[in-house]
Amino acid sequence: MSDLEAILTIDGVSKTYLRGTENVRALRGASLTLRPRELVALIGPSGSGKSTLLNVIAGWETPDEGEVRWQGGDGVRLADLPWRDVAILPQSLGLVEDLSVWENTELPVRLSGGDGQLIERAEKLLRGLGLEDLADRGPAEISMGEQQRAALARALVLSPRLLLADEPTGHQDADWARGVFRAIRFAAKERTACLVATHHREAVEFADRVLAIRDGQVREISSAEEAPLLTAE
Repeated sequence: MSDLEAILTIDGVSKTYLRGTENVRALRGASLTLRPRELVALIGPSGSGKSTLLNVIAGWETPDEGEVRWQGGDGVRLADLPWRDVAILPQSLGLVEDLSVWENTELPVRLSGGDGQLIERAEKLLRGLGLEDLADRGPAEISMGEQQRAALARALVLSPRLLLADEPTGHQDADWARGVFRAIRFAAKERTACLVATHHREAVEFADRVLAIRDGQVREISSAEEAPLLTAE
């Protein structure tokens, strides 16, 4: 696939950390592409480099080697792009503690000067993610799984062109893990290219493509039967 067809291109990205006196290579020439309206699951065990790769893509960490290209260009830090272009869902979630679930969800709408249709979308997302009855509560008053789904609703409310999600089902039971992936699948169908780092096996069912990361290297999985082996902790 050429850069002209890709919304996101990662080319030969490497990243090394100093852990004590030891150099740890988190990424070793990792490469991938993401097309518009595509849901790609990035799977691998804990410590395989999933979060590091997403942090490099977002621009929160600088690679030692390689490039991150947005729509074929370079020199763009994705975290600096407006929420309509890129939404990032980190493991830390980033909900505003002083705002309710509803206020957190519609915060991007207010900041972007959005209209009534986006307010309706926010309401629909909360309903679909089982949060409608919790809309007036603060983050501290709901479970971690509910906080995670609220953060996903906020990330999707503006129908961004790209979603980067790091373990979005980490606090979900099996039923809600599927519910989260259904919401992400629907977002991809509408408009959003989605790159989801996960170790949940349910991702394979919903993804257009599955990429496995192990020892800092990325490869595409051609058989769904391989995925459970690669996601084992």
